Amino acid sequence: MTLVQLKYVLAVANYRSINEAASSLFVTQPTISTAIKELEAEVNIKLFNRTNHGIEITNEGLEFLGYARQILAQTDLLKEHFKKKKNTTVKFVVSAQHYSFAVSSFIRLVEKFGMDKYDFCLRETRTRDIIQDVHNLSADVGIIYFSKSNSRLLKRLLKEQDITYVPLARLTPHVFISSNSSLCEKPYVTLSDLKDMPFLSFEQGGYSADYFSEEIIRNPEGSRMIRVSDRATLFNLLTGLNGYTISSGVIEQELNPEIKAIPLEEKGYMDIVILKHRDITPNPLTDTYVNYLRESLPESCLITEDMDYSDGF
Repeated sequence: MTLVQLKYVLAVANYRSINEAASSLFVTQPTISTAIKELEAEVNIKLFNRTNHGIEITNEGLEFLGYARQILAQTDLLKEHFKKKKNTTVKFVVSAQHYSFAVSSFIRLVEKFGMDKYDFCLRETRTRDIIQDVHNLSADVGIIYFSKSNSRLLKRLLKEQDITYVPLARLTPHVFISSNSSLCEKPYVTLSDLKDMPFLSFEQGGYSADYFSEEIIRNPEGSRMIRVSDRATLFNLLTGLNGYTISSGVIEQELNPEIKAIPLEEKGYMDIVILKHRDITPNPLTDTYVNYLRESLPESCLITEDMDYSDGF
């Protein structure tokens, strides 16, 4: 097994294409195919499946990729340390559900640590992909939520994926609606207030189980449901279609002046949690980013220990 083979594997996993991986690395397609075939024979596992739709990573391949990324990351650290290289590129990746406080905290991080060379990434994506990003070491930090309905299954999945979690804040469900909606005059709303409005939900792809949903209540009233995969699109549809979604209630008004959060009368809670890989040393920027997250959330809602899930939804 060589570092070059590991780089080939990661490139194929990133591009989901041997041809594109070869082009990015300036090698031929047969070179990568042969290297991967030899590596699969050496470790006695199948890393990829070739389909009509491209390259798919096997379950064993996902596990292998996690270790490969860690090895290459440690190799880069060794090179930087012993070469005493100055002005190295600082990297930091956040993989999160669609929360405006994650965005505002990310902005603060970039502004504070805007070095000459950096490569930061904020990935708003599906719940299952967030877990995979942290497991595969593609992300330094993941952000999801726990509730009574999803915590048991998600905790089990995180344990299987060698991921630890740190509770950040317990928030009550709110409704996000257009700031022009007549409901904005109400101190709170009920589900019956929303029955004639389309419900907007973040689409979870093939992972449609309830415990992957970003909304603590899924399509509670009727059948008017619209699924989207982008926060900006969802907010545009909220205002354009007079729709609603259910989320944390924390929204940066300067970034989203057209959206208002109103408390939902029904009981429930969302525990925002930070995900980290169990077996790696955290990125030095992680603590700073988490502190910015805490500062962006209501102080009364912050939590420092695991919460029970005996009530609520």
